[in-house]
Parts: sequence; C-alpha cells; structure tokens
Amino acid sequence: MPAQSPPPKRGSDRSPWNLMLLPAIIIPLLTFLYNRDEPRLFGFPAFYWMQLAFILLGVACTTIVYRMTRRGD
Repeated sequence: MPAQSPPPKRGSDRSPWNLMLLPAIIIPLLTFLYNRDEPRLFGFPAFYWMQLAFILLGVACTTIVYRMTRRGD
C-alpha cells in the first residue's frame, strides 16, 4: 500500500487587511453620528440615509478585504 502524502498546510488566515473590516463594524455603533433628524437628503432624515451609507461602507470594506486576501486557487 503506497504511503499517502499529508495534505498541504494552509497558511494562516491572519492578514493585516482584515483590520479594514473594523470601520464597518465600529462606525455604525457610534450613534451620535446619526441620532438626529437633520441634515435631510432628498427629504429623508439623517438616520435613514446614513444607515444606507453604512451598508455601502460595509460592502466596500468587505469587497476590498476579499480581493486583497483571496488565494490564487
């Protein structure tokens, strides 16, 4: 019976790029940024349009981290 080679070692998933995910987590927790009615954008209070901006921030951060940390499989 031939000896099987061990599976290749995977590198660590720790990357400095993962720190870029922190703004998408921390900024929405800062309620003083959006706990107000003014300024309005297209008639929407600040709370609503800033929530949408936080979604875009999260998507942008996640996309950048994914592209910078994916392996060349």
